[in-house]
Amino acid sequence: MKTSLSQSVKKVIIFDAGALISFSMAGLLGLLAELKKEFNGKFLITSGVKGEIIDRPLKIKRFELEALRAKRLLDSKIIELPDSVGVSDDEISKRTNEMLDFANTLFKGNGKDVHIMDLGEASCLALSAILRERGVESLIVIDERTTRMLVEKPDNLRKFLGKKFHINISVQKKNVDAFKDFQIIRSPELAYIGYKKGLVRLKGALVLDALLYALKFKGASISDVEIEEMKKMARKKN
Repeated sequence: MKTSLSQSVKKVIIFDAGALISFSMAGLLGLLAELKKEFNGKFLITSGVKGEIIDRPLKIKRFELEALRAKRLLDSKIIELPDSVGVSDDEISKRTNEMLDFANTLFKGNGKDVHIMDLGEASCLALSAILRERGVESLIVIDERTTRMLVEKPDNLRKFLGKKFHINISVQKKNVDAFKDFQIIRSPELAYIGYKKGLVRLKGALVLDALLYALKFKGASISDVEIEEMKKMARKKN
């Protein structure tokens, strides 16, 4: 059943599982809560992402604590599910399957499809596409490199896959358009925004460096060169 979108919602940030895990493992969920206070919109996760960061980890002792931390974000409505903006799981599921089909048949090597996307990332793209069609601006927080390359520089991804598998990779060009016009940010870039807004409680010259490297070492795909560029940018603006 199609539900109506709240007219008061104008912008949304959608989180993939990896980004939230990076924030949690780096001890930065408090920063996420502060960012939410500053953001005039919704922080959303899909049911697929909820399964990755809460439902399944709660059943595994090794990951139980991280799952409880993520659940607290959901219980306190720092992050919410799509039904809070009138988007149903059925809508997302249908569009997610389309995204998966487009993504995982986009590249071929040795006559076989190359698998590049899983359900969590696909559901984030699906939700963003649905919201865009309803006039809502959305930003997706994804730390995983493959999906970001697919959206931002698909030909670079083709070359990367060719080098990785040591084969020639062909592209189904008709599928490329499905991944245009998405806006993506990484967890380190979101942390940088929090730092610039003065939302980080720690003070001192090393704080930004520590934030960015903490997220890098907890799974965010960001290079040392990019971190140095962000630090230079922060110094120029001070």
